Amino acid sequence: MENHSARETWRFINSGRRSPEMNMALDEAMILLHQQGKIPPTIRFYTWEPATLSIGYFQKAEKEVNLAKVKEYGLGFVRRPTGGRAVLHDKELTYSVVVSEEHPMMPRSVTEAYRVLSLGLLEGFKKLGLNAEMVSLASEEEKKKYASVGSAACFDSPSWYELVVEGRKVAGSAQTRQKGVILQHGSILLDMDVNLLFDVLQFPSDRVKERMKKGFMEKAVTINQLSPKPVTIEEAITAFRHGFSKGLNVDLVEGILTDEEESLALQLVKGRYGTADWNLKR
Repeated sequence: MENHSARETWRFINSGRRSPEMNMALDEAMILLHQQGKIPPTIRFYTWEPATLSIGYFQKAEKEVNLAKVKEYGLGFVRRPTGGRAVLHDKELTYSVVVSEEHPMMPRSVTEAYRVLSLGLLEGFKKLGLNAEMVSLASEEEKKKYASVGSAACFDSPSWYELVVEGRKVAGSAQTRQKGVILQHGSILLDMDVNLLFDVLQFPSDRVKERMKKGFMEKAVTINQLSPKPVTIEEAITAFRHGFSKGLNVDLVEGILTDEEESLALQLVKGRYGTADWNLKR
């Protein structure tokens, strides 16, 4: 029998479909308000309206993305506050976790904290009946095996720990630390339109594009490619909510975004995530 009395309570929010700029603004608003002690550690699940291409904080938009194609396909476009590569947010559940660096559960190192937070994902995949494991990429050989082939797609970029399901990568996560607060967010892929992703990225040549795409498809996989029966977004929400609760050993209590979170996020949309200056700079 688990001792629930010793377990901490975190807030769980399913904020549903939001615009790309609002999703990123809410993640940042939660960092600021958690730092001020106004909100507890929080796990938020969300989806994107419209489907969106997000790029990492350090990427050069014009160099790496075909912005005309993004427009042509009617995709949203936003720069994340986290690093990493371009990600197509479409048939996926996105999660974000906001927790203080000082939290007793959080290791000091980024990679160790990534491993701890990703235990929630690990347990979520297991709940769906999939064989998930955390692979340590400490050896050069392991790193090479899962390493990027130089592609601009996030799920290719290695971290010290890689979450692999049935031997392949099904979630891409990134982390940033601001004002003593950790934000980790990432994609839990149900399905993926690889052709669309590679169509909106820039490559030096078609030959390079095809090589990258092939490498990407060998390493990345989606839940519905692995699951014996199709998994809906609702089923994914249930499984991963359970997963984070179990993996982090916390009770997740359903909450809603506060008025302050919503209004701060709207300010951040106006000042940052909704602006060309932020999204296209570098």
